[in-house]
Amino acid sequence: MVKLACSTALFWALPTNIRPLIRIAYLSQRRAYSQSKCSTRKQLTIAGVDYPTDSWTNVPRAILSNYGRKLHISQHHPLAITRQLIESRFVGFKNHNNLPGVVTVDQNFDSLGFAPDHPGRSKTDTYYVNESTLLRTHTTAHERDIFRDNQSDGWTLAADVYRRDAVDRSHYPIFHQMEGALTWHRPNFSSRDACLDAIKDSLRKLPKHDLAVEDPNPPFHPDHNPLQEKYHSPEEAEAVGAHLKRSLEDVVVTIFTEADKALASAGQASSTEQEPLKVRWVEAFFPHTSPSWELEVWWRGDWLEVLGCGVIDQPLLIRANQPDRIGWAFGIGLERIAMLLFGIPDIRLFWSKDERFLRQFRAADPYKRFQPFSKHPAAPRDVAFWLPASAQGPVVADTPASNSSAPSPAGGQRTETVKAGVEPVFHENDLMEVVRMIAGDAVEDVKLIDDFTHPKNQRRSLCYRVEYRSLERTLTAEEVNAMHEQVCSELVGRFNVEIR
Repeated sequence: MVKLACSTALFWALPTNIRPLIRIAYLSQRRAYSQSKCSTRKQLTIAGVDYPTDSWTNVPRAILSNYGRKLHISQHHPLAITRQLIESRFVGFKNHNNLPGVVTVDQNFDSLGFAPDHPGRSKTDTYYVNESTLLRTHTTAHERDIFRDNQSDGWTLAADVYRRDAVDRSHYPIFHQMEGALTWHRPNFSSRDACLDAIKDSLRKLPKHDLAVEDPNPPFHPDHNPLQEKYHSPEEAEAVGAHLKRSLEDVVVTIFTEADKALASAGQASSTEQEPLKVRWVEAFFPHTSPSWELEVWWRGDWLEVLGCGVIDQPLLIRANQPDRIGWAFGIGLERIAMLLFGIPDIRLFWSKDERFLRQFRAADPYKRFQPFSKHPAAPRDVAFWLPASAQGPVVADTPASNSSAPSPAGGQRTETVKAGVEPVFHENDLMEVVRMIAGDAVEDVKLIDDFTHPKNQRRSLCYRVEYRSLERTLTAEEVNAMHEQVCSELVGRFNVEIR
């Protein structure tokens, strides 16, 4: 490795406008050296376990540096407080909060029935340790194993998940999901009708609420929200769905009641925010539930998507050696709920080690609104480039950032169809990864602002706006320029684009 560092005394003797450039150059060389080692290393060590690498390996060291922090079980952390609040509504459920993040392709995709050509399997969407092993893209990767272990009829699971995704204030390559499930074992009852009666009786015992609920659709629909006719009777599916919806409406009441209290305590409540809470159920599609729904909540003058859920796909239970069980499952993003509950404006803050952030939250007095401790100016920079003239293949750009909750499609959203086995010439997620690799948490947002095809030569040009902003200090122009120049250089070297 080329040594760019100088002695501490010499470094601080340099002019103030030069020091950031030296630091950026040093970090650039260190990253390049680290990347070269990553490309040739024969194994990865994650949480003390060695994994062989191959052509699929694409996990950067920056991601591995945050592996195992387990924010969702860190005392006083807002994600842990949010998890505990949701768990409190599922009395008697077994809570799984410490499952390892390295899983097999079989666990993450195959066990859940994901098609071989599902975009979530692509290296542009998923962090692979090797061809058969990856960092989980959703907590549902553990569902089959938990059902197979059969330790409890009802359970919840919370964990960190990893996706190559957009760069903005609400998306981060590591985030946290929570899910839960409840099943009934038909052989425990004298007949299927007796099991159905037990589900209905359990529904009657669930907490009542006075929410305004919009649910205009039938319990299932043959075209866009089908009943699993091979396994469930219409009466069973309707009863399980009703039990699921009432259970999750109770969760919503709990979460948003606490959010309203926090707003009032902070003096931030207004007449708009005092509108009655209401929810609506929207038909949805998830690979491992049917029928499926998303739950949206009217709060503070807007409809917010909160969670996804549905009747468990019976083939999943069959693969888990539980063919006689029937039930429901849901998934929810912890960051999304915590940002609403505490008024946290930027997802990067959850990973902050700054005491000015961490000391604002205490489990003994949990629901206080976040008080901003600084606001540093943004430093936007644009990068425009021509895609390679000779390149043949799809271009995936302006991809809608995934903001839905599990049960989720495990990433893989795209705006253009890409055939199985065809590598895109350019994928937006690769650009996002380059910016994150170079700028780290000093980048706040990356978005496509122009997509142009030359009318004569048909070359395509893309322009992205990169917004640099540190949560902890004001970035100097020299620092921002140095990072941005490195981004441009990396794009040229990695994708053979031509900077405009």
